[in-house]
Order: sequence, then C-alpha cells, then structure tokens
Amino acid sequence: MANNADETVRHMRPEDEKLGIGANLAYGLQHVLTMYGGIVAVPLILGQAAGLTSSDVGLLITASLFAGGLATILQTIGLPFFGSRLPLVQGVSFSGVATMIAISGNGGIEAVLGAVMAASLIGLLITPVFSRITRFFPPLVTGIVITTIGLTLMPVAARWAMGGNSAAPDFGSPANIQLAAATLVIVLLLSKLGSASISRLSILIALIIGTVIAYFAGMTDFTKVTEGPLFSLPTVFHFGYPTFEIAAVVSMFIVIMVTLVETSADILAVGEIIETKVDSRRLGDGLRADMLSSLIAPVFGSFTQSAFAQNVGLVAVTGVKSRYVVATGGMFLVALGLLPVMGRVVAAVPSAVLGGAGIVLFGTVAASGIRTLSKVDYNNNMNLVIVATSIGFGMIPIASPGFYEHFPAWVATIFHSGISSAALMAISLNVIFNHLTVGNSDQQSVFVAGTERTLRYQDIARLHDGDYFLNGKLYDAKGIEVPVVASEAH
Repeated sequence: MANNADETVRHMRPEDEKLGIGANLAYGLQHVLTMYGGIVAVPLILGQAAGLTSSDVGLLITASLFAGGLATILQTIGLPFFGSRLPLVQGVSFSGVATMIAISGNGGIEAVLGAVMAASLIGLLITPVFSRITRFFPPLVTGIVITTIGLTLMPVAARWAMGGNSAAPDFGSPANIQLAAATLVIVLLLSKLGSASISRLSILIALIIGTVIAYFAGMTDFTKVTEGPLFSLPTVFHFGYPTFEIAAVVSMFIVIMVTLVETSADILAVGEIIETKVDSRRLGDGLRADMLSSLIAPVFGSFTQSAFAQNVGLVAVTGVKSRYVVATGGMFLVALGLLPVMGRVVAAVPSAVLGGAGIVLFGTVAASGIRTLSKVDYNNNMNLVIVATSIGFGMIPIASPGFYEHFPAWVATIFHSGISSAALMAISLNVIFNHLTVGNSDQQSVFVAGTERTLRYQDIARLHDGDYFLNGKLYDAKGIEVPVVASEAH
C-alpha cells in the first residue's frame, strides 16, 4: 500500500498539488492583487471612451471581474475539451482595446459586444489548427516569448511605481517612487527569510505592509469602500443586445488571432516554468477555454478573455505551481464581481505599492526566459540570430509605442503587442531556418561565425584519408607536408 502511495506522489503532476484551504486562499488572493489593476483597466478605458456614465463603467468593471473569475475556473479546473488545467489566471485581454474603441465610436458598445462574440466563435472553430503547432514552440521560441513577456511588462511596473495615473498631479513624485522602493525592499527581505511559507507569500505580505505604510502616509483612501452596494448580480445584456457588423467582426477577428498566439505562448511558458508536459491536446483545450470564455463574457458585459502574463511571473517567483491556488483566485474574482465592496477594498491598494512588487514579478519572468534560452544549442546554426531578431522586434512597440500608427489598422493591431510581435517573429524565423533547411548556406552569417570556430564543407572535402596535423602543420598519410595558405591562389 505504501509503495502505491509513493508511486502516486511520484507521478503527480506539479500543477495537481493540493496545498489546503488556507494556502489556497492566501496564494489565490496574491494572484488577484497582482492582476487587479490590469483587469479593470480595459473596461475603465473603454467605458470612458464610449461615453458611458460612471455607474455603467462600474458595471463594466464588475462584469469583467465576474467573467474573468469564471474563465479562470474553467481554465484551471476544466471541463471535457475545455481548460488546460494549468495555473493560468484569465482576464480581459488588453490587445483589443484600440480596436474596441474604434468599433464603439461607430456602432456603440453593442457593436463591440457583438464583434467579440462573433470573432470568438470563429476563434473557437479554428482552435484545432492552433493546437497542432507545439512542434514550432521548442525552447528557442518559448524562451524568446517568456523573456519578452517579462521585458514588455517592465514599463507597466514603472508606471505603477510612479503612481499609475499619468494625469494625476503626483504622478512620478518622490513619495510614490519611495513607496514603490519600500515595497520592493520588503519583498526582497521576506524572500531572504528562511521560512518557505513566508517567502512564497512575500508578494502578498509586501502589498499589505506597503498599503499600511501608504495609509499612515496619507497616500491611500479607504473612505470610498463603504460607498455603493455590498452585493450586486451581473445583469444579462445590460447594455442592450449585441449587434453584428461585418467590418467590426473582421477587425475583431484579427484581435482574436493575436489573442490565440499570446495564449498559446502563455500556456507553453507556464508549462516550461512549472516543468510539466504541454502537448497539442492540452494546448487545444486551453485555447478552447479561452474562446468559450470570450464568447460568453459579452453576455454579462465583458470582453475577450486571455491569460495574464503578470501572473505567470508570480508562479515563477513563488514556485507555487498548484492550479487549485489559481482556481481559488478565480473564485475571489467571481466574488469581487458579485460583491463590489470587495473590489473597492482591493482598489484601495496604491499603484506605487503594486509597482514595487511588479519589478520583482516581471523581472523574474524575463529571468525565467533567459534560463530557458540558456538550454538552446547555438552551435553552427542561426539560433542566436533568431533570438536577437525576435526580442529586438518585440521591443519596438515598447520602446516606441507610436511606431505603427501610420500603418493600416490591422498591422497595428497585430504588432502593437511586444509579446505577439516577438512570438510571430520567433515562430517564423524558427520555421525558415530550422525547419525549411532547403537553401541554408554552409557559410553561415557573421553572427554565427563569431559564436565559435567553424569549418566550411568544401575545406573538409579537400582533406584525404590519413591526413593529420602535427605542431601546427598538415601532413598526408605518407608524412609529406601539405602547404596551408591563407587564401586560394589565383
């Protein structure tokens, strides 16, 4: 009996570990605090752009929390054919903000909801295609994507550290940056402690302590927590029934394609981080959960759902791999959608506090990607060039956000995200150089030549059986020296 138990433990996937109710609640709340700012940003921006009232914007936010919670539970717990059963937090995708604002300007919020539903349905139908691309995601590609995820999130951490709202008078003030620095120091000190449980909860504890510091410094306000209802059910089609416009659906489908690429990258990235197998079936289940959640979300007044990259970083930082922890976080999100008062409590956490923790979180994602890239073989191939080009391409929209503003809208939609830019470039170059080997030259580029000593095939072909080197000179089988010249004589 004992041997059977040991065998079960040995074969248990890391994501299936059950840590208990207390740990699930603590670590789940940590996930919610990490992504709360991101999940409310999209409905806040879109609602204001669409000219909705403050109460309707509030309904958009609670609907997004509720839908994100349901999507997270579906992704982590799963149903037959739906859900990767990995520790992935789901929420409103930021990649469609510009497109949805443009759609709302022509057809209102109803056209946005209709475009999301139609495009998500098409995305659901084509997921079998995406589920078969795992062979195009070797460590070379996943390492590039994980590194880029971390690097593209660093500006988010910087904005949080400066105060979050660039229009606020105290944005970038020394007080905000000092609060972020204090939170960062607390994270590092707690991580250094010998207690594994405290170290794993370092982000959550640092956020709580940072918020307490902010309260006594007069940098946060809890008075609004009691304003508004305590409990509220999400209203079905509160903003009216969705309308379906061909142009809106087509433009939204481009966003869905980007979302599928990003979600594929996140699923493979978290699989790499927790060291579990992700095959085409599991990837397909994860993508179907993504699309089904995006299809249902507009019913409650929310939008496209995708995995949150910052929470992938939290998994890497804490080492907590259990999907049940993230499912508990999903339950928190559902509760926040039903209990607006809880959302107001979480919203009282200052952005500067989140920024201090974000530096560690997002930096860890990049470091995990670098660790994956260290396993890649760079000998006599173009992998170094693939890494350099893909990461550089992914940094373009981060270094210059307006880089694609004069391009057609579909180009900007695809490449405005550094993650999707790097992922598409890495996949394409990996296929061109490592799968389509026809036409590859035996004289590789200067970048490859600089990585290690190389010989050309034609030089090796000129050697005869029995040739050997001795004291820097080349001799044939009879011991006669063969002249070595710097270049061919003409």
